[in-house]
Amino acid sequence: PALDRKASAVFLDLDGTIAEIVARPDEVGPDALLTSILERLCVTMEGRVAVLTGRLLEDADRILEGRIASVAAVHGLVRRMPDGFVAKYPGSPKLVEAKRLLLAFAHAQYGLVIEDKGLSMALHYRQVPQAERAVRAATERIARASGLTVQAGSMVSEVRTPGPDKGDSLKEFLNVTPFAGRMPVMVGDDLTDEHAFGAAEEMGGYGILVGRPRHTAARYRLASVAEVRSWLAAGARI
Repeated sequence: PALDRKASAVFLDLDGTIAEIVARPDEVGPDALLTSILERLCVTMEGRVAVLTGRLLEDADRILEGRIASVAAVHGLVRRMPDGFVAKYPGSPKLVEAKRLLLAFAHAQYGLVIEDKGLSMALHYRQVPQAERAVRAATERIARASGLTVQAGSMVSEVRTPGPDKGDSLKEFLNVTPFAGRMPVMVGDDLTDEHAFGAAEEMGGYGILVGRPRHTAARYRLASVAEVRSWLAAGARI
């Protein structure tokens, strides 16, 4: 359905949803078209736009050129509220040893990309998809031994501090102005977005899956990043 500008609050994943996925996370940069759409959407929605991402807060700001005030980063472990206040979940001391083990594993596997997010560490295997089984087994084993959590995603497996997820972040934003009292619409592409899809439904809204059909808590689907941008632009009346 068309975006209801007055009744809704929009929650967006970043990679694979409003920005194309590339081989290395650090290769994603600002995009003039995306910045323009988000800028106009924030005006039209009176600030009721939030980004829920697995990236670091600073990295999200770099890509979005600082246009989005409300951001949940590292899958919800870091959250910047509409008033600018940043809440950061305390990191587990067990992450130090877990990161050491993950680094050793990654260095022994050609083609893996390591992303240290402070509160978590991700192993990207997009360049070596045949390593999926080994990566997932290693991250599960290391997380289990350390009392940490595994965050599975598209071509990535991440060991993170236990704590809030994207669904928790969506609900937290809905407790404050300007999101309070509005219908949440969550747009995302990955397994990491399923908590937020479920939370949106629970709070009277709905989710939109981006990409190929799969089992999901989202009610609707858009086929690509380009379709998401067109849908958002229509909602922003661009």
